[in-house]
Amino acid sequence: MDVIVIGAGVVGLAIARRFALAGQSVLVLEQHPTPGQETSSRNSEVLHAGIYYRPGSLKARLCVQGYEQLVAYCQDRHVPYGLPGKLILATDEAGEAKLEQLQANAAANGVSLESLAQKQVAEREPAVSCRSALWSPKTGIIDSHALMTAFQADIEAHDGDVVCHHRVEKLERSGDHWQVSVVDSEGERSVIDAGRVINAAGLGALTVARSVTPAIADLPEAAYAKGCYFGYSGRLPVSHLLYPTPEAGGLGIHLTLDLNGQPRFGPDVTFLDTDVPDYEVDPAQAGRFASAVQTYLPGLDASKLVPAYAGVRPKVKVGDVINDDFLLQGYNCAEHQGLINLFGIESPGLTASMAIADAVFEQGQ
Repeated sequence: MDVIVIGAGVVGLAIARRFALAGQSVLVLEQHPTPGQETSSRNSEVLHAGIYYRPGSLKARLCVQGYEQLVAYCQDRHVPYGLPGKLILATDEAGEAKLEQLQANAAANGVSLESLAQKQVAEREPAVSCRSALWSPKTGIIDSHALMTAFQADIEAHDGDVVCHHRVEKLERSGDHWQVSVVDSEGERSVIDAGRVINAAGLGALTVARSVTPAIADLPEAAYAKGCYFGYSGRLPVSHLLYPTPEAGGLGIHLTLDLNGQPRFGPDVTFLDTDVPDYEVDPAQAGRFASAVQTYLPGLDASKLVPAYAGVRPKVKVGDVINDDFLLQGYNCAEHQGLINLFGIESPGLTASMAIADAVFEQGQ
């Protein structure tokens, strides 16, 4: 193969699609029975405008670029999406100071936000309680599974393949190419040769990188963050996405809507002591979720919160510091030439997926 992509999440599929459209032979290897069973299907399915990310970072640049690409792609391929917009809500004086910082940060990223006073928020969302807010008209929601299906269809239409039930055991450089050792669901092992290998394995990316021979020095460390979601057994009188001001490690417990208008709440943030995902949602946490949401939506009925699902963000540490950006690590040395590792591909990875694919393609040439 010209290119093997490890991981059939939304980013891995976008990358494989980009290489396939360029006429290269592409194989995607996925350890699970179907694509996108980890991070890509355990998130808020939000189209992010590019508000929160450090100016000049890959997250900021690729989110803004990827947003435009993704909306155009959804329109062209009839992938379901919507643009209900988002309110970022300040409920106290400290929150209002954060809104000013967010607006300045968004402007540095080329994203325009509108400041709203309490009365203006009440006109849009009468059930919401706040002192002031920022309005993001471009923030939206998307059917991530339909998007991945469309990406896979593009890959296969250009003679690429997505092969599930195949876990990568090790990567070994051999002359001018890579030997990729895989094992299938029945324990059968095989070796596939490829000129390039793109490690987009998400939560498994560090495990794959550690399997490389010759070994890669100075790999980052896992700093995985679990986030739980709760659903709601009923409707709520809201029509926009509602976010508090950000907290350490995340954006706070926010309210998003699916494409049917059904609300869901989350995620919270809990850093794991291991890189093994934990997807359990403790029903006893409903009270804590309700208390957080009631700061801006006081009419929420806590008894209607129901455990939904959990996801894990594949954050990484560089040195002793949690990295705040995507890491797209290519190598100029002969022993690792043709390999690109993707680390820390968390939010806004879904929104940025097509832009990440372009960046990886350019780096891989």
